[in-house]
Amino acid sequence: MSYLNMQDEKLIPVVVELNTLLASYHTYYQKLRSFHWNVLGENFFDLHNKFEELYTDARTKIDDIAERILTLRYHPMSKLSDYLEISEVKETSPLQSDQEMVLQIISDHKILLAQMSKVIEKADEAKDEGTIDLIGAYIRELEKSSWMLDAWTKKTSEKLNKNIISS
Repeated sequence: MSYLNMQDEKLIPVVVELNTLLASYHTYYQKLRSFHWNVLGENFFDLHNKFEELYTDARTKIDDIAERILTLRYHPMSKLSDYLEISEVKETSPLQSDQEMVLQIISDHKILLAQMSKVIEKADEAKDEGTIDLIGAYIRELEKSSWMLDAWTKKTSEKLNKNIISS
């Protein structure tokens, strides 16, 4: 007997997209660990700590995503080879400048956000409010992290859009 008020056949596309997100988050997590270990230069202290903050957050999200798949009564992927095969986030060399590392992470955020949108779309079709709620919060958090990392890449002379939007 199912404790969910959803049909299994409608959940399968949600689980497929969640597993892709899980795989991408694993690759992203490992990339952050690698950058954390290998960052050099005058921004070492700031980025070493930021990368640790980001990979700690990613580790929590990996567990949450896997547990959501289990809540939907399916098994999450758990083999590294499978993760690397379907992950939208790709491995990169850790031998990059601090600026290149941050730009790579921002690029990965774009990939993760696109995958999260796919999860939301499939969850909406399945009327899976739990997944929508979980991933919606992740989108907000990742957008904020992306904004902060993007701000880090800017020169202080750069300005935001000066147009005031009013009703």
